[in-house]
Amino acid sequence: MARKPAQHRRAAPQRSPRRKAASSRALPFSHAPHEAVRPILNAATRLNEFLATVVALTPEERGLIVEQAIVLLDGFYAHLPLKRAMHAIDPLQRLRLLRHRLAQFVTETSFHAEMTDIFTSLRDLHTNYLLPAPYNGVAAALPFAVEAYWEKDVRRYIVGHVMDGFSHPTFRAGVEVRYWNGVPIERAVEIAATRHAGSNPEARHSRGVAGLTARSLNVSPPPDEEWVIVGYRTADGRDHELRVNWIITGLPQETTVDAAAPTISATALGLDLETDAVRRINKLLFAPEVVAASARMAAIAGDPSAVFTPAGTDSTMPDVFRAKAIDTSHGKFGYIRIWTFQVQDADTFVAEFVRLVGLLPQNGLIVDVRDNGGGLIYAGEQLLQVLTPNRIEPQRLQFINTPLNLRLCQLHPDDLGLRPWIPSIERSVETGAPFSLAYPISSAEKCNALGQRYHGPVLLVTSARCYSTTDFFAAGFQDHAIGPILGVDRNTGAGGANVWTHALLSRFFAASDSPPSPFQDLPNGAGMRVAIRRSLRVGARAGTEVEDLGVTPDVFHKVTRDDLLNANVDLLEAAAAILATMPVYVLEAAVVSNADGRLTLDVETRNLDRLDVFADGRPQYSQEISDGKSRVSFAAAVTAGSTIELQCYGKGQLAAARRLTL
Repeated sequence: MARKPAQHRRAAPQRSPRRKAASSRALPFSHAPHEAVRPILNAATRLNEFLATVVALTPEERGLIVEQAIVLLDGFYAHLPLKRAMHAIDPLQRLRLLRHRLAQFVTETSFHAEMTDIFTSLRDLHTNYLLPAPYNGVAAALPFAVEAYWEKDVRRYIVGHVMDGFSHPTFRAGVEVRYWNGVPIERAVEIAATRHAGSNPEARHSRGVAGLTARSLNVSPPPDEEWVIVGYRTADGRDHELRVNWIITGLPQETTVDAAAPTISATALGLDLETDAVRRINKLLFAPEVVAASARMAAIAGDPSAVFTPAGTDSTMPDVFRAKAIDTSHGKFGYIRIWTFQVQDADTFVAEFVRLVGLLPQNGLIVDVRDNGGGLIYAGEQLLQVLTPNRIEPQRLQFINTPLNLRLCQLHPDDLGLRPWIPSIERSVETGAPFSLAYPISSAEKCNALGQRYHGPVLLVTSARCYSTTDFFAAGFQDHAIGPILGVDRNTGAGGANVWTHALLSRFFAASDSPPSPFQDLPNGAGMRVAIRRSLRVGARAGTEVEDLGVTPDVFHKVTRDDLLNANVDLLEAAAAILATMPVYVLEAAVVSNADGRLTLDVETRNLDRLDVFADGRPQYSQEISDGKSRVSFAAAVTAGSTIELQCYGKGQLAAARRLTL
């Protein structure tokens, strides 16, 4: 059922003189003290002011949007049979009914709410209706974030972060949230979760919590309420209420792949727009120093004469990485947070990761991808090789067999690399097979070009807001037995697909004259996205879908209050306790000389008992080894540019590898 538009909107209260003095255009709840975000936040508006700028679509424009949604889902949606079965829905029939009943949706809000609800019913964060201008460039936010933790077996909710510049005598980080607009908080989270397309209970709960205070208006209509009333309890046991206005704000710009540009990178995206928008909202409100660092890096990148040397573990990609050494009761370990895979170039991304982990302790590494909404699939799959001696097999993807998918592949067999899928889609006319054969989109050669660069044990931390490319990465991590997965939720977000936009498909069909393209431009900047290829796991779980099933962690960690307020202290202790039980391997190697047909290497190893050496893929040397340094020399026909690969075994298992280039 479509949500009713808000009625009888009341004017927001007057701002105090103190806040007026802070800024010529003060925010409804605060002022922006950090210069990096001040221009964005000073341009923010109240919800009622924003809604006054909305220009309604015409009936014809609404009809066009509905028709194009039918084309997209009927012709390209890879998960349509799965969603119909798992969630008992029929989105195409709902769209046909909406087309028939368009006149009943009198207001702009009701139309967008119905379109959004149809797409949300799919529980697929790849497949979205994207609202037109002015919704498509802004987000709704409150100046704090609510977070959930466990107290024994009961979930509780606190304020986890408060924006700098927001001042209140009792409302601060750590207060317990008990009511939301008069609704008990647990029920309020359940209601909020219905507005989001989480595909499993863990994902829906996590998105419900995030959606209380941060919403991207390109994928969901604006809040119905202009302000929220938060009922909270302070440490002294007293109950209070706070009324806070929503603001509508732009978001910091980031350099990413253009999802509408007809490029091969645009066809290799796996991104949850909603989670990515929440990440950017949080960066704007709670981490303005990251916005500033990103601006500095963008300025350096635009200046050919600039030379930048990062200090310590500061990243050249501050939007993407945060790396540090952590001290725990189990020892010192490396920690790296990957905020997003939303990057332009996979090679640059992997190179920066390798540089950062090389500066961290080598006896164990925590890779934290919590709340990472994905991005460039190449980046996620190419990163796996750095952490394991095993050869990486990228996930395989399938089209659903439809006439439009066949046309797409036939129009672009080589420039988009779609030729492998054509025979099986053609054959489905006779066999009735619902899906094409499955092929990888990431190059197996690129996924194994660098080889292992970190030899200590590795642990991955996941959450229910890991989605898309992050699901690819987590599944690959598990399928290649790289290390244990520690989850703060019992599942990932379960986004198992490659997503294309309506605009991208429209460009790919633009050259098709006979028959004509099924696509038309959408009005006023509206858009849509579709999960066009579904992914299948490899290894021991080969053929298992990722969509809706996700990746189940090996160990579940119940987030504590201390985790939320003290930099994940209990989570990191739990991760360190696991790493401390795992073997630490060392494999260092350097070429000493290559003369007279013999190659000489200096090698240092630990916890390894056999060394095999390959030159340009051919076996050259094999020997039992012991801990310490040694020099090995052997006859080898190698030249400049040859690749030397060392593979070491521990107790009969391949345990470490290193690759050198002459």
